[in-house]
Amino acid sequence: MKISHKLMPLALAGAGLLMLSEPGLAQDAAKNVPADGKFILNSLLFLMGGFLVMFMAAGFAMLEVGLVRSKNVSMQCTKNIVLYSLAGIVFWLVGYNLMYEGVDGGFIGTFSPKTIPDPATDSGDYAGASDWFFQMVFCAATASIVSGTLAERIKLWPFLIFTIVLTGFIYPIQGSWKWGAGWLDGVGFNDFAGSTIVHSVGGWAALVGAIILGARKGKYGKDGSVHPIPGSSMPLATLGTFILWLGWFGFNGGSQLAMGTIADVSSVSRIFVNTNLAACGGVVAAVVLTQLMYKKIDVTMALNGALAGLVSITAEPLTPDPAMAIMIGAVGGVIVVYAVPLLDKLKIDDVVGAIPVHLLAGIWGTLAVPFTNDGANFGAQIIGIAAVGAFVIVTSTVVWLALKATIGIRCSEEEEMMGLDKAEIGVEAYPEFGATGSAL
Repeated sequence: MKISHKLMPLALAGAGLLMLSEPGLAQDAAKNVPADGKFILNSLLFLMGGFLVMFMAAGFAMLEVGLVRSKNVSMQCTKNIVLYSLAGIVFWLVGYNLMYEGVDGGFIGTFSPKTIPDPATDSGDYAGASDWFFQMVFCAATASIVSGTLAERIKLWPFLIFTIVLTGFIYPIQGSWKWGAGWLDGVGFNDFAGSTIVHSVGGWAALVGAIILGARKGKYGKDGSVHPIPGSSMPLATLGTFILWLGWFGFNGGSQLAMGTIADVSSVSRIFVNTNLAACGGVVAAVVLTQLMYKKIDVTMALNGALAGLVSITAEPLTPDPAMAIMIGAVGGVIVVYAVPLLDKLKIDDVVGAIPVHLLAGIWGTLAVPFTNDGANFGAQIIGIAAVGAFVIVTSTVVWLALKATIGIRCSEEEEMMGLDKAEIGVEAYPEFGATGSAL
């Protein structure tokens, strides 16, 4: 007997109720997912996680354009869309295989383009293309971290050349040490979704770049005073933070790497909860601390508190209980509040606060793993942090200095005063403001 398509939902609901009435039947059906079903569900997790992380590119862009002055907004928009595009190409050309193919406990993979399986011959537990896409968007996120720190005074093309080196070589090589089953994996280093492998890498590269590039004109006085340079739009910065927060569910949840069993889906759900609570803890800690220290709440500290909480939980979002997740995120928020003025004392100009958020909170999150994960130990975590830090510092220094010595990395003082939208992009973000003379 055929069932009318209009009655099909009722039939499916009835079948579901029948299964629920027979607990043993329901459990067997859920646990014994056919191979095709696991392939579909696992691939779906990669794809859903991937497009959420891809949306983080919009979050980084909005956060950055909100925290720079209006005369540099088009520059940040350009940098973010181009860096994402370059990361996609070079990660296919060389990055993915450097990170995942033929590492075998060593230090580097193979130099070759990634082969994307034909759908007709794709096999295994997930679609090969879904895995490549998921890994690629992580790579692009690393470069976005650098973009914000160096805003308002770095020239476009040197930054893009550095992006190619970072996403094609620096990020994949160090990533292979853990995620490619390289030598750090062998010593027991743990980094579930990339507090060190993604976030501290971007943070180290940004720190080196900021030191070599120097601060914006007028940021620091000769007497050691710090002159705040307000951003153009707190609404856009807030929007960017919320987009990043949303994308982080794909970042951490997708890193479970499987959704074909009850245990996997339960783990993904727990990761979502812990990720969310850590961000909440980071915001509350930053808000309370700024109120106590400055008698007023700094919205930029609240935004970066959320991001620091997210970075902090990224190294291990599965094993903490909810209270511990809040605590881990709260420590990240505290780090931001103290680290931002510390960088100013050192005259390191970080426009968006990416170094405290991604580097320092990334280190904290990696060190926090053994508190909740019995399989981790502090020695291995410290080795991983130090090894990745040393590698990125050395390689980034070489690249930044080479660029400085050849094509130069910093715009002229006149161009900086004019704004990089006019100097390099040719399209102002807010031309009507310029026409009335009200642009910053």
